[in-house]
Amino acid sequence: MLNLELSTNHQTGKLEQNQREISKLAPIDSFSSRHIGPNQKDIKEMLAVLGFSSLDELIDKTVPQAIRLNRALNLPNAQSEYAALTQLKSIASKNKVFRSFLGMGYYDCITPPVILRNILENPGWYTAYTPYQAEIAQGRLEALLNFQTMIINLTGLEIANASLLDEGTAAAEAMSMSYGLCKNKNAEAFFVSSSCHPQTIEVIKTRAYPLGIKVIIGDHQQYDFSTPIFGALLQYPATDGTIYDYKEFITKAHEVGALVTVAADPLSLTLLTPPGEFGADIAVGSSQRFGVPLGYGGPHAAYLATKEEYKRQIPGRIVGVSKDAQGNPALRLALQTREQHIRRDKATSNICTAQVLLAVIAAMYAVYHGPEGLKNIATRIHQLTVILAEGLKRLGYQLGLENFFDTLYVQVADSQTLIKTAQTRQINLRYLADDTIAISLDETTTPRDIIDLWQIFAFKDELPFNIDEIAQQANFDFPEIFTRTSSYLTEPIFNKYHSETELLRYLHQLESKDLALNTSMIPLGSCTMKLNAVAEMIPVTWPEFGKLHPFIPTSQAQGYQILFEQLEAWLAEITGFDGVSLQPNAGSQGEYAGLQVIHKYHENRGEKQRNICLIPSSAHGTNPASAVMCGMKVVSVKCDRDGNVDVADLKIKAEKHKDHLAALMVTYPSTHGVFEESIIEICEIIHQYGGQVYMDGANMNAQVGICRPADFGADVCHLNLHKTFCIPHGGGGPGMGPIGVKSHLIPFLPDVSLVSDQQSNSHNGKAKETIGAISAAPWGSASILVISWMYIAMMGSEGLTQATKVAILNANYMAHRLEAYYPILFKGSSNLVAHECVIDLHPIKKKAAIEVEDVAKRLMDYGFHAPTVSWPVPGTMMVEPTESESKEELDRFCEAMISIYQEVEAIATGQIDPNNNPLKNAPHTANVLICGEWNRPYSREIAAYPAPWTKQHKFWPVVGRIDNAYGDRNLVCSCEGMDAYKES
Repeated sequence: MLNLELSTNHQTGKLEQNQREISKLAPIDSFSSRHIGPNQKDIKEMLAVLGFSSLDELIDKTVPQAIRLNRALNLPNAQSEYAALTQLKSIASKNKVFRSFLGMGYYDCITPPVILRNILENPGWYTAYTPYQAEIAQGRLEALLNFQTMIINLTGLEIANASLLDEGTAAAEAMSMSYGLCKNKNAEAFFVSSSCHPQTIEVIKTRAYPLGIKVIIGDHQQYDFSTPIFGALLQYPATDGTIYDYKEFITKAHEVGALVTVAADPLSLTLLTPPGEFGADIAVGSSQRFGVPLGYGGPHAAYLATKEEYKRQIPGRIVGVSKDAQGNPALRLALQTREQHIRRDKATSNICTAQVLLAVIAAMYAVYHGPEGLKNIATRIHQLTVILAEGLKRLGYQLGLENFFDTLYVQVADSQTLIKTAQTRQINLRYLADDTIAISLDETTTPRDIIDLWQIFAFKDELPFNIDEIAQQANFDFPEIFTRTSSYLTEPIFNKYHSETELLRYLHQLESKDLALNTSMIPLGSCTMKLNAVAEMIPVTWPEFGKLHPFIPTSQAQGYQILFEQLEAWLAEITGFDGVSLQPNAGSQGEYAGLQVIHKYHENRGEKQRNICLIPSSAHGTNPASAVMCGMKVVSVKCDRDGNVDVADLKIKAEKHKDHLAALMVTYPSTHGVFEESIIEICEIIHQYGGQVYMDGANMNAQVGICRPADFGADVCHLNLHKTFCIPHGGGGPGMGPIGVKSHLIPFLPDVSLVSDQQSNSHNGKAKETIGAISAAPWGSASILVISWMYIAMMGSEGLTQATKVAILNANYMAHRLEAYYPILFKGSSNLVAHECVIDLHPIKKKAAIEVEDVAKRLMDYGFHAPTVSWPVPGTMMVEPTESESKEELDRFCEAMISIYQEVEAIATGQIDPNNNPLKNAPHTANVLICGEWNRPYSREIAAYPAPWTKQHKFWPVVGRIDNAYGDRNLVCSCEGMDAYKES
């Protein structure tokens, strides 16, 4: 026995020694300690302020025990930044970067290095938030105004929005817009030309189905209008490259009261007659080829332009020109800025964001190249296409119609053999149908590419002609009917920044007008503005991820497939769900996809009548909008005085609608920032009456590693990867909103059947249960999924769980510090909040007539972006510090809010004028402080430097408080308006 003990002790000692030796080889620097702001000393101090001895004790009091996950997440061990990048590089190397001539609205392009480095790879641009606080977002707003102006110019229409998610969803939004505008209420059909891009057709079909809209797909040249239609969609140029004259079709459509949408390639519009000039009511499309990488499908900025008379029906955002308090021109979001929050179940769209970062890139591409540069690029592409066509004819091939821009379709004897031959040369060609192949050229195409293509079609290297010979004989002119004669991009902005020096300075000037995370914390409730680490961002611009076309054979994208498989598995483990779809390319699309899955599930079970969606009155505005878009009827559920779902009211409504109950939409932790203790009971009530539980994942940052939605009753949940999983907000986009579902819902997940190794567009093998395509690309904005992969890989189970705990700690610490000055509206039973808190500003309004907007604008003088304003309760601010902010930064923000409270007290006690004071006049610009006479009853120092840190570093708003009402009364949405306002 003694010998056994000695042996065991000896072995144990040896094992411990080996573990110590191994630990010496582990990375000395963990990423989680870089991501999480407070260090151990700070955490201990904050816990002491709250009266807790450990983080676990805080979490035990905050999160209901009944939903707690009592084990560690089963995820790979955390890796260092270097190790994770090395592993991801190995995965990326499995992608094959072929030359893709596939078209379908996706083209390789050249991102000017000055734009790549100074926008796409610049945290000053990609970490900014949606420009709701316009005074500190003038740079982004100007860039978006440039985008709108560019689209208006190119399409020949009168007004454009500040971008949408992709061409497919933009076309679907145009369909919904046309449906709402059509005066013939008997028209329930939407015509789609069979010459549209196939992925666009699929998205249209998905969006039309739950609304009962009949989609008619056919040849626009043969359509007889016998079925009443409210709208139509045409492709220009067509997906096979043909340029059609649509005037006659549009005239006939207008005669029956239908609106016509034209999906147009904006680069082609530098040469071709724009849609607005041949009668289109709406134009949509993608600006991807304006310098935005392919990225295996996204993110890219779509556009929507229309006539002035339809301005109030445009989905998404519009940037408009207004004036500030001093009468200077200033920009802000116009009209239906947050339409879905205001109109809720009456909203026509659930889009609450755009693709701002990508729209900025596209706009600056146009600024850099100017009208002549863009025309030269388009002309070169067209000329190479003509040369390619002439060579193919000489090789004996029959081509399609003569009028084309950048795409040809060619009749061949054996398409599959030819495609395989091309792939041996690392070239992708597109199969259309009936042994027809399409070839699309782009900005990166070279004469060598043309020769390679000829050799493929000749099945030999020796050619009976040379490229110079054909170029000299080719006719590059378009017929007069298609040739653009109108001018475009005549505004000064598109004609002055053509050298890199000038563009660099212009971009820096715009960046300096914006407050982003590289300036200070952005404590927005529900929006989770956390660290977007450089190590997470680096792979986005690797060519192995950036240069892949979304419809290449999957055998060429094995690296992406590995990344998708791993990320899906990790997200499934984190949430507890059985299946995950990465396709939805925004949170709004995730909501829509989740509800569509539920809708399809009920229908598949023969319960199509289930169309009632219960939604708490506190819900995010996109929730009811999404439900209506899925053909559901919204029934509101009350919240109790503590902000929780009123369970008694829920029971009454669930029982009342039991035969028609489809779903409950619920956010957890609640929209009010509290872990509701009745969440399990809430889910059970819905299931009892045959419904499904949809969980809005906006607040997942408070759950990771602590609890899992699927474990306590959710059937489906969307995840905002741009919130919890570190994809940056990009000034209001990009985003990603994948959904997780329980096993019984897996058959209904979005479809990816357009992708195959055969390059066929057929839908053989598509599961009949699928809801169809949600976004244009099969895996949504695939290139930014690398960000979330890197985040999870570097954090590991322990790091992710610690991040959640610290997010909850930071929120409670701030709530504790501020509640002596501003009441905290909602708390859990332990007098604690979740990862965010709602502070009530009604008392200061009552005390000194100070509005929540006054506080938001005064925070700018302190160098901060305001928290979420007047939501979920009017007259409040919702604060979410995230786990990434240090104790020092949290204290700085709290000190700013306390200082503002003291300024309010001074107004209330008569020490400061109630109308002419630092809050009512905020924000204070340098121009106001320096130029002209200072006649205000407080000092310049109080105005500009209200806190010590502002003297060390000052962020200056460049405009004063903006008059939003004036801008809406005098709507101007293009660069031209800026000059007009300056003159006035």
